[in-house]
Order: sequence, then structure tokens, then C-alpha cells
Amino acid sequence: MTTALFWIALCCAMSYLPLTARPAGSLRTALKTASVAILAVIAFLLGGPWLLVLALVLCASGDALLSRETDATFMIGIAAFAAGHLAYIALFLSHPASSVDQIWNAPAIVWSLVVLGIIMATLLAPRAGDLKGPVLAYIPIILGMGVTVLALPDAGSLRWAFPAAIAFIASDLILATEKFLLPPNHPALKATPYLVWPLYWGAQLGFVVAFA
Repeated sequence: MTTALFWIALCCAMSYLPLTARPAGSLRTALKTASVAILAVIAFLLGGPWLLVLALVLCASGDALLSRETDATFMIGIAAFAAGHLAYIALFLSHPASSVDQIWNAPAIVWSLVVLGIIMATLLAPRAGDLKGPVLAYIPIILGMGVTVLALPDAGSLRWAFPAAIAFIASDLILATEKFLLPPNHPALKATPYLVWPLYWGAQLGFVVAFA
């Protein structure tokens, strides 16, 4: 059953990709939300940790909200994703194989994420307008996920957790650049939606593979 659900989720994700740059619509919302919601069902059926299921459900809710592309739904969607990232952080730190001491085995990654956070906060603060508060609060949360995933060992299925977290951060970084930093007619905007979605959905799939 989970195999069939995986193919359904993959079909939804692939069907959403050509719609990602199009205006908001019911089909677009349904495909985007189902792509991750079905992964949550798969994680549940496989007996994955409840924090994994919760994170996926929160992110699927965020997808449904962000797909409507209004400022109001954007703020609520950001909150849903922030809660999802906090669930992932709790998942990483509560795993039996997790050790906070392992984080400092990769100081270059930790400090790179810290510097990235400072740069993004500096760039986004004057450009985010009314969304400044939620956006600035979101930055340490998403980067915190990238730091805490280092507490997991690079072994077995858990080795998929780190690249999944980095892909998630990359998708958010591109999305923030697209929404706040690039001018409306910038040529890069033709490509960014098609980069964000594969990175994001691949990250969610990576977490399911790592933990379920």
C-alpha cells in the first residue's frame, strides 16, 4: 500500500511542477498539498516517529496556505512551516542515535549557516515590509534545523537527513530571494519556481526515507 501511495505522491509532485509558476488555483493547491500530505500518510503507515508525521502535516498545511499567494495566507503559511521546522528539530534531537556533541564535528557547516542567516536577515529586513517580523523570526528556525540535523550520525538511512535539510534550506533561500530580493521582471524568476519545488519535495521525501 505504501508503495502505491508513494507513486501517487510522486505523480502529484510531478504534476504540480509545471503549475508552480502559474497563478493560484484549486488544482494547483490540491496537487501541492497532496504531494506532502501523502508522504505524511506513508510515514504514519510505516510506523515513523510521530514528530515526523507532525512535521509533514504542518508543512502540507503550509503548502495549502502559501499556494493561495496572499499576504494573509503567506503569514499563516510561514507560521505552519516554522512549526514544521520546530517539529523536525525536536525529531533530530530526540532520536536515540542523536548527540548534541556531534554537531561540533562539523564547525564549518555550523558557522556557514550562522553567516548565511546574518546575510539573509540583513538583506531581507529592509525589503520584507509588513512581513518583516515573521520572515526574520523564520530565518533562525530554518537554519536551526540545518544545525541540529548534524546531531544525527551519518549512517544507515539517517544519512539522508542532512542532504534533505540542506535541500530544504536551499528551497527556502531561493523562495525568499524570489519573493523579496529580485525585481518583478528579473529573468531569473522564470527559473526559480522550478528549482524551489524539486528541492523542497525532495527534502520531505528524504526525511521520510531517513526516519520511516
